[in-house]
Order: sequence, then C-alpha cells, then structure tokens
Amino acid sequence: MRQVYSLPFSHDEVFGGEAGQQIPYHRMYGKQYCVPALTVYKPSEVEELRSAAEAVDAIYCKVMRFIQRYMPDSFLENPLGIHPGLIPAARMEAVTGGITRQDWIIGEAGLKCIENNTDTPTGIPEAASLEGILIGLAEDSAWTSPSAEMAARIRECFQSWLSFYAEQGLQGPVTFTSYGDHVEDRTNTAYLMERCREAGYETYYAPLEELEIMPGEALYHQGREIRLLYRLYPLEYLIDDRDERTGVEVGAALLELVREGQLGLMNPVQHVLMQSKGFMAAIWSLYERNEQTPEYCGFTLFNDAEMEVISRYLLPTYFAAEPFEQSAQPYVAKSYWGREGRGTLLLDGDTNQLSQLQDVFQPLDTVLETADLTTITTDENEASEEEEIAAYYDNQPKIYQQMVPMEQAVIQTEDGVYSGYLLTGVFVIGGRFAGMLPRVGEKVTGDMAYYCAAVVRERMNDEEEKEWRT
Repeated sequence: MRQVYSLPFSHDEVFGGEAGQQIPYHRMYGKQYCVPALTVYKPSEVEELRSAAEAVDAIYCKVMRFIQRYMPDSFLENPLGIHPGLIPAARMEAVTGGITRQDWIIGEAGLKCIENNTDTPTGIPEAASLEGILIGLAEDSAWTSPSAEMAARIRECFQSWLSFYAEQGLQGPVTFTSYGDHVEDRTNTAYLMERCREAGYETYYAPLEELEIMPGEALYHQGREIRLLYRLYPLEYLIDDRDERTGVEVGAALLELVREGQLGLMNPVQHVLMQSKGFMAAIWSLYERNEQTPEYCGFTLFNDAEMEVISRYLLPTYFAAEPFEQSAQPYVAKSYWGREGRGTLLLDGDTNQLSQLQDVFQPLDTVLETADLTTITTDENEASEEEEIAAYYDNQPKIYQQMVPMEQAVIQTEDGVYSGYLLTGVFVIGGRFAGMLPRVGEKVTGDMAYYCAAVVRERMNDEEEKEWRT
C-alpha cells in the first residue's frame, strides 16, 4: 500500500488561492481532480525512476531512428498504424528528445513502464507548479519535490528545438496553440509558452480555431505568418482535419508546409511514431530478434545494457494476443491511439474480459454501470456523442501487453475515502528526468483519476519506516 499524506486543509482552502490560479481545472467534469494530499516516494525509488526513465527514453529514440531509416512505409502504416498522410513528415529526422510522459507501475514486479505519451502529454502545471505549493503547505523540511527541475528542463528543450530549426532556416516568434476554450489544454500550453519566453524567445498564443492556412503558402494567425508552432493537438486528429466551409484538407496542407521546410512543429512529427502503441510491440519484437538484426541492417540494434533495460523495465507486448492466451496469462489490450485509458481492456488468458474503461467526459450525474458497461444518460444527443467517442477508440487496432498488478493507494476526497490504484507518470523532457505525476484511479487510469502530488521523504523515523513497510 502506497503511503499518502493528507494535508490538514480542505480542498477550497488549498485551491481558493494561488493553487487554484495555477491549476484552474482542479475540479473537472463536476468532480474533484486535484486532492490536497501527497504521494510519498522513497529517495531510492525516485533515483531508480530517474535512471530507468531516461534509459527507456533513449531506447524509444533509438528505435524511432531505426524505423525512420530502415523500415518501409508498409511497416509504418500497418503494424504501427500511422496514417499514410503522416508518414513523409514522420520520416523527417529532427533533434531527439522532446516533452514526453511515461506511465509507470511500481509493484511486486518492480518498476514497469506500461506506455509512453510522446506527442501531447499534459499534467505539466500540476507537476511543475502545484506539487511545490502542496509540499510547502506541509511545512516539513524532510520532504522534497521530485519535479523541482521541470521548468529548467522545459526551457532547455525549447532551446534545443529552436536551435535545430534555426539551422534549417526557421526562425522568428514561436506560436503556441490549443483549443482556446479547453481550460486544461490552454493552461498546459500557457505554462510551456511562459517557459519558452523565459528561454529568450518571442511567443504568441493562438487558439486552434483561429489559425488559417493557405495551402502551399503558409500558416497564419490574424494575418501574421507562423513558422514555429507548438501545438497541444494530437497528430492523429490533425491529419483528418478539413475546413467544413472551404473543403480544404487542413491537416494535409499543414504537414505539406512541414515537409517543405516552411513550418517547424513541436513536438516534431517524428514523435507520432512513438505515440502509436504499436511502437511498444515493435520494441519488444526487435528485442526478441536482436541477434537477427545484423542480417537486415548490418549491425546489432541493442547492446547488452539496452537489452537489460528492456528486459527489466518494459513488458512483453505483441501485435496479437496468442502468446498470452497460449500461456493463460492475464494481459491488457490497448487501442493504438487510446488516450486516458479509452479503448483499453483487461483480460485473462482465457480471453474473458475482466474490465473496460468507457470514460467519455460524462458529467458527474451520468452513471457508468460497470456491470453491463452501459452508460445511462438523460440526453439522447449526449449519449450519441459518448457512443461515437467509445466507438472511435474501441474500433482501433490493438496491441497486447502483459498485465502486472498495480499498487493500491487510499486517499481522502470530497466524496469520502477512495481506495484506488496508483499510476506514476514520469516526465522525460529533452531526454532527462523532469518530474512526476501520480494519479490514483481505477485499474485502468482514466480522465477521472485523482491527481495526488509526489513528494520524496528524505528521512524517516522508526515509526514511519514501520508504517511504510506495512
């Protein structure tokens, strides 16, 4: 059981001031999201997470380069599930290291990275700002923030990106974009924009809905040409976007600007390769066939240290379920482009479904009947929209990953005591450990999981050590 320390303050007392200004979405969908509590980690755990996360990031980047250089378009389109319209830009080699967040389970099997959010990770202000505020309220000098370096890592990342683009002839102000009326996305985007400004660059914010594109010419906002763009908008959505009024294929036109060297994106388009959950199965397939790689490319892909990292920290992941069904092992089926747990199934080795998350942005009074997985709503339009969202994720191709038990955690919420499961997000920015995002939710962590800030307990007395062990 993970140790959680509840602050001696109510939610409103904590979020009525600076904390609420930093994280205006501390309640989401009519429900508490951030809790006034701290998830306690040992220094040794954080140190191992730091080294393991950086090593996993390096392996992701190495496999990305391997795929860009050696694998045919058919591999990107089919096993990885990359839209054909994204492939040319995804093959463009930009500087490695971006803004990413890995998800880790700390449990009986040790530390295991279950996936990697490499395209548009969120939760950044929670770790970078709110964590420090909550630790300060605890007033305990033995507690330290594992995310204290996050702002610096972000500044360094933008410097790396923008130096690379400057060498390609792309310079000028950096425009940041997200849906203007989505508070969480806009807050995450604004935080990154401020760090970029601190790094010495001119910045602007432009809501997605206000961007204009002239195919073959440029991207504009209110008449101003954009040559450098940070977008908190998934590429798998972008490629299908078209202007309903003019019929212009907006996504295709924007990616053509990227291919022509007229626009620099952050994260770069190459990150879509790693965002596909098919990438996890590709890593495992290459790991199992490492000795065969010289036959195809003239060199062995992974060295002994990298093989050890994959074996120790990643999980067996395949493009088919047969390896788990044949051995009757519990496993997880994940949709290629699933986000926040959508399209994820927990199954046993006999293919009997254990549970499924259908988290579709329902309001608080909408009930998810877990017994029959039927969403009850009083609004037919809302139900139809929820069904469309669920179908979008459920109908995607899936990868299959070994299931490992999650660590339990009990937290105090506005609705009472909640017993859930801990998923530890680890930000790796520019290839370096940057911070942590603990969330406590169901066995499949979704949008409605609680954020419970991380803290490192530097010293423990005998009573605390005993409590930790139990």
